[in-house]
Amino acid sequence: MPFTRSSSSSPRSALRVVKVARPAGRGANPDTSASLSRLPADSLAYSLRLAATTIAAVRCGASLTLALARLAGEPPGARAAAQELAYGALRCHGRGDFILARLLERALPHAETEALLLAAIYRLQTRPEAAHTVVDQAVAAAGEMANGAFRGLVNGVLRNYLRCRDELHAALAEDEPAACQHPQWWLDRLRRAYPEHWREIVAINNGQPPMSLRVNQRRTTLAAYCALLHAAGLSARPAGGHALILARPVPIEALPGFAEGLVSIQDVGAQRATEMLAPVTGERILDACAAPGGKSTHLLEAADIDLLALDIDEIRTQRIAQNLERLGLSATVKAGDCLLPATWWDGRPFDAILADVPCSASGVVRRHPDIKLLRRASDIRLFSHRQAAILDRLWPLLKVAGRLLYTTCSVFPEENAAQIDAFLVRQPAARRLCEERLLPCDEHDGFYHALLQKSA
Repeated sequence: MPFTRSSSSSPRSALRVVKVARPAGRGANPDTSASLSRLPADSLAYSLRLAATTIAAVRCGASLTLALARLAGEPPGARAAAQELAYGALRCHGRGDFILARLLERALPHAETEALLLAAIYRLQTRPEAAHTVVDQAVAAAGEMANGAFRGLVNGVLRNYLRCRDELHAALAEDEPAACQHPQWWLDRLRRAYPEHWREIVAINNGQPPMSLRVNQRRTTLAAYCALLHAAGLSARPAGGHALILARPVPIEALPGFAEGLVSIQDVGAQRATEMLAPVTGERILDACAAPGGKSTHLLEAADIDLLALDIDEIRTQRIAQNLERLGLSATVKAGDCLLPATWWDGRPFDAILADVPCSASGVVRRHPDIKLLRRASDIRLFSHRQAAILDRLWPLLKVAGRLLYTTCSVFPEENAAQIDAFLVRQPAARRLCEERLLPCDEHDGFYHALLQKSA
């Protein structure tokens, strides 16, 4: 039978639509009082409470990175469990909303309770053997939200979901955005751009990313670091250049020599930027959108260069400085807008420029699942305009015969090859030396790199 949000005209079924009441004095904003919880810090209820706070913040417009940063003071175990729940629920974009739309009379007026239901449904889908515990702990977490007004609703919705799970999932499989866990506009773009591969891209986006390392060639070798990993009970395989892919992800503190600068965490696809730009000792190079510094430090590890690491966000430039210090490297770090070179450029042209431009980040969505929720179709045009402006402003800063590497972590052609094609029309002195399109796969995320050279 078709599902409906109103039970008045529906035939009898195991599916019961739960009526929603608005508690007095409560709005749609997420609570921020998890730290006042009376739940045991090692309980699933507490982790669900933290996850609900995080998911609700994202659904209200915050980035997942910022939302998780608010949990910094929580016990490590609870924080890790909440992070897993939040990542999982957000990766399942559309699935939880599809299910709730069929179990609730109307949308919940309390953002955090709705987020709790999304986290709990994700947990029920991944741990079906613990269904009773999950429902019990979700109800306990609901008792600390909206003065406990939705405890009964949470209990009813989750038990109704368990009764009707097969029926709901059969209907979900027929709804493309929910089944593919991507917004429809995103799926439409992927289908147009990659008619033979779009389903593979979607499947990769919905999975777990690899944990990739970059060995600091100034301090150790690939073989020596692999030996350190082995001694620490970890294993990794080479992935080209100075890259390693761990057999399983581990906390940063578990990586031998990380604090001493022996290694950095960087996707294999991102490491291709330095390999393609190929810095030469003595060159003056600009990293125009440098924060948090992964590509800047890789350039410095590869050659003795004079590097200017620029970023528009002054707070994020501190991350660049911290990474430089940890790795024992030196560069000039400035806060500045690459669209306004007169405010930071000293007039001396660069031998090479790395333009890792702002983009949709559609190639790294498995690492940042909040992007599925926060991005809009209209954003692609906005990003494209800004990317074109950055290219036009940086090009005059390059020496004749100099190189500019244009890089995105997007898979949308409008931000990649189409962007470079248009730039080459605007700039007859620009020549495309090579380009590389990396679609997300088991080994790396999605990236695009185009190396340009300026002729006389």
